[in-house]
Amino acid sequence: MPIIADNKDWTWVLSQPCPECGFDVTASTPATVPGQLASMLPRWRAALRRPEAAERPDVNTWSVLEYACHVRDVFSLFDYRLDLMVSGEDARFADWDQDLTAVEKDYANADPAKVSAELTAEGEQIAASFGRVPEDQWDRKGTRSNGSEFTVLTFSQYFLHDVIHHLHDVDA
Repeated sequence: MPIIADNKDWTWVLSQPCPECGFDVTASTPATVPGQLASMLPRWRAALRRPEAAERPDVNTWSVLEYACHVRDVFSLFDYRLDLMVSGEDARFADWDQDLTAVEKDYANADPAKVSAELTAEGEQIAASFGRVPEDQWDRKGTRSNGSEFTVLTFSQYFLHDVIHHLHDVDA
């Protein structure tokens, strides 16, 4: 059963702490991403080992497995977008329909062990990518198709919120 799409514009987390997960972007930079992800990846792997990882808690909420698939794909997408920001001028990001991706990639029926390995690999990849961005490039810009503008700094903060928030969603 498809989940009702989340159409919120979550960029507000760049100006205030998230009341749901508690994440406050002010302590995060591209340089802190590798360490922060290193502490989160084991939590994702542990969540995916739960016997009920593929079960939705209710009809309107993704399972741990579906959230993990989403985060794996966020890692890959954000790595691509980060590369656009640091390798060119005024990067532009096309829309990404996360709900359509969940259906097309059949998140609900994925293999948790495979997703765990992929999530780890993609997480390590984007951590390394953020870690390679020198501080003098943190102000490089990118614009999402809806007009939301990011710098590499705010992009890293927005990215970290997504990962942390979904850990909160799965109680990990």
